[in-house]
Order: sequence, then structure tokens, then C-alpha cells
Amino acid sequence: MKLLTVVTAALAMAAPPQAVVSTQPTVAVARDSTSDVVVKPFGVGEKLTYDIKFGSLKVGTGQMQVLDTEDVRGHEAYHTLFTVQGGLPIYKVNDRYESWFDTSSMSSLRYTQNIDEGSYERQTQYEIFPDKAEYKEVNSDDPQPSVSNPLDDGSFLYFIRTVPLMVGETYTFNRYFRPDRNPVEIRVLRREKVTVPAGTFDAVVIQPVIKTTGLFADKGEAQIWLSDDSRRIMLQMTSKLSIGSLNLYLKSYQPPTTSTTGQ
Repeated sequence: MKLLTVVTAALAMAAPPQAVVSTQPTVAVARDSTSDVVVKPFGVGEKLTYDIKFGSLKVGTGQMQVLDTEDVRGHEAYHTLFTVQGGLPIYKVNDRYESWFDTSSMSSLRYTQNIDEGSYERQTQYEIFPDKAEYKEVNSDDPQPSVSNPLDDGSFLYFIRTVPLMVGETYTFNRYFRPDRNPVEIRVLRREKVTVPAGTFDAVVIQPVIKTTGLFADKGEAQIWLSDDSRRIMLQMTSKLSIGSLNLYLKSYQPPTTSTTGQ
């Protein structure tokens, strides 16, 4: 089993997500008291760094960050980056996952994977067209059907930070850009304090359940701790696997350096 393949899937929310059909309002982000401008819990310059452990053994470092805003086919888009580096002496990993999603609607516009794990290497890029509900793998001839307001692996982690998380509720999403991966469920389990290398935080604990046999399958018991404040940053993630436990712990947090508002 490729140990760090599981790790990278965890950091990028595996092969999951996205869609919004919820028992609660779709988005619950703050608004500027003097206007109708939405205040998002993230922005350009935000950077989170994680220790990745398999059981008690540290096997790598992960980072997730908002690099900039860029123009993608006439849309202003956040450009986010996920990286995973590390491994064991006989197995090294250096993976990159990049997402571009609309700053207003949060719909995905482009998603790339650059996977370098042991002797395996693969580069994939998807162009996603929300207005047509289609996506296309670069170097492939035919577009494929997608969904309304699509999200990819990376943009889902930012989207979920804008959703009102009420303990005891289950949120169902059908927005992952590849329809066969839908639906995704987010179960809100409890509130509690959690201590990670970055400090001690009040947290909301959620359990993602995805149509997959991997990390976030129904029997995988994966849990994610989000800070119980306006930032909703990912503090910790744990998952039970057949060969042990996989854990991510927040090591450091760098807040946004630019405005987090958007229309």
C-alpha cells in the first residue's frame, strides 16, 4: 500500500466532494456591517503548515495556501496550492495540487495534480466550465458532463469553511465536478478543545463521508477538526486504516495578507 498516497489524498480531501443540498443555509459567511460585501474566512497570503504522522511516526509535511488571484477565462479566481513532501527512506513523495476557483461563486475553473510518489509520476490538468456544466481533461478531445457550481478537491476545503456547521446536522453536497463522486456528506459530530503544535483551539469536529473505498469511506471513521471561530481553519485530521492511523496536525498558521472580502 502506498502510504503517502493516502496522506496526499487526505490533504486534498481525497477524491471527494462537493455540492450543496443541505438542511441548513448553503453559505454562512460574515458580512461587512456597512455594506453587502461578503467577508470570506480566507484570503491571499493565508498559509497553513502541517506535520503528517502515520501512527506516532512523522512521515512528512503538508501545506495549503492561497497564492494569489488570477484571471481565468475572464473570471477573477483564487489560486490555491496544496503540497505534500516526505515519505520513508525507501519511498519519497513530492506532490502538488492546484485549484483555481471563482472569487464570488467559488465554482472551480481549473484543477491540476502533479503526483510524484516513489517510482510513480503523473501530471493531470482539468479545465472546468461552470456555465456549460462541463469539464475537460487537458490533452483529451471530448468534454465530459459536470454539475452546477462545480468544486474540485482543493476548492472544497475552502468552500466548507463558509458553511454553517451545526452540531448534529448532516450536510449533503452534489457539487464535485466529476458527477460519479457525488454525493458527499459532512456530518457535524461535536465541539471540543484540541491541542496541536500550533496551540490549543476550540474546534468543531466533522466527519466527511464520500463515495469511495478509501480514506473517507463510511467505515473509515475519518474526522477533521476545524477552528470554532470565524477562520474555520483545519487544525487536525485523523483516520483509521487497516494498517494503522493517519494524522495531520497544524504546525503553523499565517493569516491572509490581503482583504478577504468579495462580492
